[in-house]
Amino acid sequence: MTQLLRHGSTGQAVLQLQKALNTNGANLYPDGVFGDETEKAVRAYQLKMNLVVDGIAGPKTLGALAGGDCTRLLHNTTMVAAAKRLGVELASIYAVNEVESAGGGFLANGKPKILYERHIMYRRLSTVRAKGDDATALKAHADELATLHPNLVNPRPGGYAGGSAEHQRLAQAKLIDAISAPESASWGAFQIMGYHWDNLGYSSLDDFLTRMAKNEDEHFEAFVRFIEADPALHKALKAKKWADFARRYNGPAYARNLYDVKLERAYQRHTDCGCGQQVAA
Repeated sequence: MTQLLRHGSTGQAVLQLQKALNTNGANLYPDGVFGDETEKAVRAYQLKMNLVVDGIAGPKTLGALAGGDCTRLLHNTTMVAAAKRLGVELASIYAVNEVESAGGGFLANGKPKILYERHIMYRRLSTVRAKGDDATALKAHADELATLHPNLVNPRPGGYAGGSAEHQRLAQAKLIDAISAPESASWGAFQIMGYHWDNLGYSSLDDFLTRMAKNEDEHFEAFVRFIEADPALHKALKAKKWADFARRYNGPAYARNLYDVKLERAYQRHTDCGCGQQVAA
């Protein structure tokens, strides 16, 4: 796992970061201490490269400094546009991106990050989709499949393999049902469930999947649509009611994972660094 270098970090990795920033126009004293000036230099570099201006040197910023391709990464202009669209402070957008994203949206093999949920597959197979569908027969069929393929269809969550192996699970699930399977996976940097495609305004499941395979800007677009589709979630974000936002987005376990505390701290940090301006009324 690539180290996250942020305010307060020290050591050889910070020293190398400072030298790389200097090569790209900064004027830092390379002392191996990630202080205020180093954070300002990171933010300036991120802004220049159209990366998310969060002041944290993670895999994306470090990769860009090393000459990596930034075309599929989440862009700062996308964040600014989202803040205007949602009518919230840019600092709030930075905070939710920092806390709620799964980091990079793609695997090393270029495929979007996913997590296949066998219990959602069970529900989707049991769902009445068209007039004339027999709910009892659908559930009976789902129960039969759960007996035959418990790792792919199951009333209980679990069976996760992680990384690229999740795509293998998805491929196996598609052999059971080519529609329910991708609907039963969460997609991209913000892990939006596939079955939301219709409610989020995509023209089809294929449209959603094509966009998720494109870039992280599309991942963030799905996240913004998810917020827009839930007026209570949108209201909580606008009001910076972090506990309410975290509960609605992360579920009842949000407090155990301190999501609300993390959101508040991230928001305050970005506000303190001058990113808290209101960009839309």
